[in-house]
Amino acid sequence: MHSKLVAGALIVLAMQGVQAADTPMKEEALLLPSAEIRWKDAPKLGKGAKMAVLEGKLDQAEPFTFRAKLPPRLQIAPHTHPLWERVTVLSGTFHFGLGDKFDRTKARAYPVGSLLIIPPGQSMFAYAGTRGATIQVHGTGPWGIDYLEAGDK
Repeated sequence: MHSKLVAGALIVLAMQGVQAADTPMKEEALLLPSAEIRWKDAPKLGKGAKMAVLEGKLDQAEPFTFRAKLPPRLQIAPHTHPLWERVTVLSGTFHFGLGDKFDRTKARAYPVGSLLIIPPGQSMFAYAGTRGATIQVHGTGPWGIDYLEAGDK
């Protein structure tokens, strides 16, 4: 029994070390009711898109969380990101595909609650469903979006 306790304690300590290295601990809680979220235009995502940064600064090497509201049928052209990106679908349907070309036949529909984890440099494209979509994105910055074709956004 003693060896099980020691093994359990070592696993907990190892997990704390990973957490501390990957996600710096903050000294205060972030408590943000939905009514206090401040949305801004996000033309880099497409016409009519809105974005709200909930945590962090997107241009800094630190943890961030943001939400994006995508109007109905908004298309996001093929692009890449310089970091691991974690996307959770909060409302609507988010259609997502991998590849260098926008091809609806290669996109899959992700309903509310879906999670997508995409590695740095992965070519991807997306579009919102007929009722739009809201997604939450988090990772460790700096965040960026690099469209594969000049003039796309």
